[in-house]
This record gives sequence, C-alpha cells and structure tokens, in this order.
Amino acid sequence: MALRLEAVTFDVADAPAVAGFWAGLLDREVDTESGGALVPGDDTQVGLRFVTSDTEQVGRPRLHLHLTSSSLEHQQRTVAMALRLGGRHIDVGQGPDDEFVVLADPGGNELCVIEPGNSYLACTGYLGEVTCDGTRGVGLFWRDALGWPLVWDENEQTAVQSPLGGTKISWDSWEGPIVRTRNGRNRQRFDLVTADPASEVDRLVSLGATRLSDLTDGVALADPDGNEFGLRAD
Repeated sequence: MALRLEAVTFDVADAPAVAGFWAGLLDREVDTESGGALVPGDDTQVGLRFVTSDTEQVGRPRLHLHLTSSSLEHQQRTVAMALRLGGRHIDVGQGPDDEFVVLADPGGNELCVIEPGNSYLACTGYLGEVTCDGTRGVGLFWRDALGWPLVWDENEQTAVQSPLGGTKISWDSWEGPIVRTRNGRNRQRFDLVTADPASEVDRLVSLGATRLSDLTDGVALADPDGNEFGLRAD
C-alpha cells in the first residue's frame, strides 16, 4: 500500500490570499496551481491546498487546524502574526478561562492557537492537529486507509498520526454520537495521491468508502461519514 495524504484542501473565495496567509504563518512556500495554490507539507507536517470556489459554508466547518506553542510568548507571537497577515478573532463558544485562542484565516477557516504545555500535542510540530467532526468509525476507517497508527481512542474521539510523527488527524462528533448532516459539497476535504489509483479505489471501497465520480485528474470518493475526498495518481 502506498497511499499518501498530500494535503487538506479548502474551498475559498481567494485561494492566493489564503495560501499566502498560511505560508506566512507556517514559514512555508506557496506552489501556484491551476485554480488555486498549495502550501506543501513534508513527511511529518500536513500540506494545505486552497482552491478558488464560490461554494458557501453552511454551518460550522467540518474541520479546523490547531497550531502549537512552546511558550506563552510564542503563542502571543503566533496570534499577533496571524492578525497581521489578515486573520481575525472569532467566537465559537469558547469560555473566558480557555487558554487557547480561536481565529479565522482570510477565507473564514477556523484555527486555534493552543496554549503551551498541551501534552496531547507534544512532539507534533507547529501544525499540531487537523481536528474533524466525525464518528469513531470514520477514525478507524482513516487509520486503515492511510496505514497510520491509532494514537488516541477514548470517549468516541480518535486520532491517527504518521509513523514518522508530526501532525495528528483527529475525529470527534462535536454534537453527539451522530455526525452532522452534510449540506452540499464539503468545503474542506482530504486530497490523497498514490502510484496505483485503481487498486487503491478498490481497497478504499472495501474499507467502507463510496466511489462518487471520476475527476479530470482522479476519483472522488466519500468516507463512511459521507465526507468527500479526492484520489489521484502521484
């Protein structure tokens, strides 16, 4: 099996602007693509792709990003940089005693700057987590799909992480044991690459995925919770 998560993809109104925000915040480069831009990751840090789209967000997004902090000063610098780059503070119901800071990027995508000393995100790197609305079952699906070990499995929350370490991907049904009903196309999704798409599609379907349609450069599928993801040749 050679399936790789190339990027978490976001539909946004202005892909270059949002990609520039994240490249500046993460100290990465921007690769311009047809219809969007990629902020590449590496073996331990997940890449981020931004696609220019007029798709509107319905309700809260299904995933958001967590950035880690090595100290209170580091957390404050990250927040200040995010605001300089075009981010803004948002209220998602966090309490006055919460130590993390909730922001939105210029495309309206949520991110949290996590307080220092968070043991759950220790040794994950700066982009510490992609946290998703999802059932325990979908976390187990992605464990098997990516071949990443399950590093958290408590109270219906699951998380996987590359064997090399780095960014965690977690699932927690934020509104109870049943994942929220999807309204329209996902504005946030995973983009996967592989050397053998045909075989991987068959394997993913055997794990519980649904094949949705052919794309110009690959295949669109959905995971067991109904979230779309793309697969193309590497």
